Order: sequence, then structure tokens, then C-alpha cells
Amino acid sequence: MTLFKIFISAFLINNVVFMRFLALCPFIGMSTDEDKSTGMGLAVIFVTVLATCVTWPIYKFILEPLGLVFLQILVFILVIAALVQLVEFYLKKTSPLLYNSMGIYFALITSNCAILAVTFDVISNGYSFVESVVYAIGVALGFLLSLLLLAGIRRRIRTSPVPAFLKGTPILFVTAALLSMAFMGFSGLVK
Repeated sequence: MTLFKIFISAFLINNVVFMRFLALCPFIGMSTDEDKSTGMGLAVIFVTVLATCVTWPIYKFILEPLGLVFLQILVFILVIAALVQLVEFYLKKTSPLLYNSMGIYFALITSNCAILAVTFDVISNGYSFVESVVYAIGVALGFLLSLLLLAGIRRRIRTSPVPAFLKGTPILFVTAALLSMAFMGFSGLVK
């Protein structure tokens, strides 16, 4: 599979939120406005790509040769948690406003199933290191896209005449479902 196909597949066709239904907590919680969405998306991009760059060689050169593949989940979670701590320290020093606005959702990056899924996907798909990085970038950018789409729609919903029984969370889930259905249209994009 070419790098472009891997990227498009990860970014649009198998979008981590709309098609695989992963990372829904930060998707709902951090899509209240575009600034929070962008901050969370950039943090997830950084952690996802870095986690992939660290876990792929650990698996290929340590776990697999030594027959320690059964430790994959534990090692990958520890790597992701350490990377999130690095990002947290950096944001706390450089952008305290963004750090405070993320609140509990920043800690959720550690347990973000999308990041863990990426690290497992690159191993199970047999991707090379470069293909793994391209896949990780595609998934992370797809997550950012989903956050920004919902944030933009939520801004419009605030000023729209929504029926009383749909206000709040119900219209949010209806919107997410419609976005998911729209992303199904990308399924035939790459063969």
C-alpha cells in the first residue's frame, strides 16, 4: 500500500472517531470551541506520532526478538503515559491557559484508546517504520478534523432554533451520527 493510500485511509476512510468510534470522550468533551479542539488535536497529534515512533522499534527490536510480545499492552501504555506527561509539563510552562482549559481531558490522552489503537494497528498491519508514522499522522489529523468539525457545528447549533427535546446532549449525538454517516461516503475512495 502506498504512503498516500495509508494516509487517506487513516485520515478519512477509517476516521478514528466517525468510522471506528474511538476517542469519544475527548471528542465530545473538547469540541466545545475551536481553540480547545485545536489544542487537544495538536497534543494528540504529537503524542500519537511520538508514541508510534517509540513503540514500533520497541516491539520490533526488543519485544518480538525476546519473545516478550505478551508485554505489548503494558509497555505501550507506559510509553504513552510517559509521553503525555512530557506534553503536560511543556504545556503547563508554555501555555497555562490552554493547559487549564483542557482540565481532566488532558489526562484522558493517557488512556485515549485511539492512540493505543494506532500503536497496535501498525504492528498488526505489518507496516514499516515510515508507513507507521504516516498512518499515525493520518489518524491523528483525522481526530483533529473530527474535533474541528464538531466544534464548528456546535457553534452554529448554539444560535439555531433547536426543538426543546433535542437541546443539549441529544442534538450533539444526532450531529455526531450524521457526521459519521457522511464519512461513510469516503469508503470507496481508495481501493
